[in-house]
Amino acid sequence: MAKRIKLSVIGSRVATMDPFAPMQVMLETVIDYLRGQILQVLPDKPDLIVLPEVCDLPSHLNNVAVQFEYYRFCGNRVLDVLSGIACEHHCYIAYPALRCLPDGTWRNSVKLIDRTGKIVAVYDKCHPTISEIEAGILPGTDAVVVDCDFGRAGFAICFDLNFDEIRNKYVKAKPDLLLFCSMYHGGLMQTYWAYSGRMFLAAAISSVTGGFILSPIGELVAKSTNYFNYVTADINLNYVVAHLDNNGERLSAMRAKYGSRVRIFDPGHLGSVLVSSETDEISARDMAREFGLELLDDYFARSLAIQAKYRSKLKKR
Repeated sequence: MAKRIKLSVIGSRVATMDPFAPMQVMLETVIDYLRGQILQVLPDKPDLIVLPEVCDLPSHLNNVAVQFEYYRFCGNRVLDVLSGIACEHHCYIAYPALRCLPDGTWRNSVKLIDRTGKIVAVYDKCHPTISEIEAGILPGTDAVVVDCDFGRAGFAICFDLNFDEIRNKYVKAKPDLLLFCSMYHGGLMQTYWAYSGRMFLAAAISSVTGGFILSPIGELVAKSTNYFNYVTADINLNYVVAHLDNNGERLSAMRAKYGSRVRIFDPGHLGSVLVSSETDEISARDMAREFGLELLDDYFARSLAIQAKYRSKLKKR
């Protein structure tokens, strides 16, 4: 019931290596590098590890034709290594990389590997940059949400964060957690996506300080630092988001009954709070039902309906 998971994000980028090194040497270097990065978080026993965009691409390979050649040479060897780690350590791994489809076209993708080492979801970047498209990397066609044993996860990559079309699809799909793999930070868009989707956001960005975890009300839960390029945090996916309007007495009654078994977090200045169940006995959603708590989306929908009603009256005058 509690749906509490350990989430690790790693912000990094494969170092530049000898541009004249054989592909096999590059591949072995990349695999050793990724093993080392993941080894940093394994002592935390994470349920999910999120890696940054094209996490297995050497930094010096700037020519897209050479990148394609490199990925053709690699085949599934990086995937096989990560699948083995996921299986051995009983965790999910979000693995972003370029991939070639059977028709020979390319996508910028995230593959989600489950605890048994199997791929359970593939998301293709819906909004590649102009330069990516001109280089031969085609857009994906839709949002992807997958049911995992810890909850529902969605995906976004880099430039996606600038477009409402894909964001609105996640708003409707309502994942518990969005995995954002990127070379671009996103700034305030990270916060906006988390809040508008009422979802946690795990951002793994290709920089030393590129690991971020945000709550469904846009608050920073944890981040990597200039000293450590990874971070692990416990997050509770048993939550609801409610507005303060008309809910004050209900929230107080909820706290009076459940005490430390409920957490009501107010970030300030937003008017919305994150209500989390801290017990296996009852879900946050059932708590909300018990006290008639009006959830944020329901409140906004009711506000729009009332506004429309009064606008229609004005038109009749």
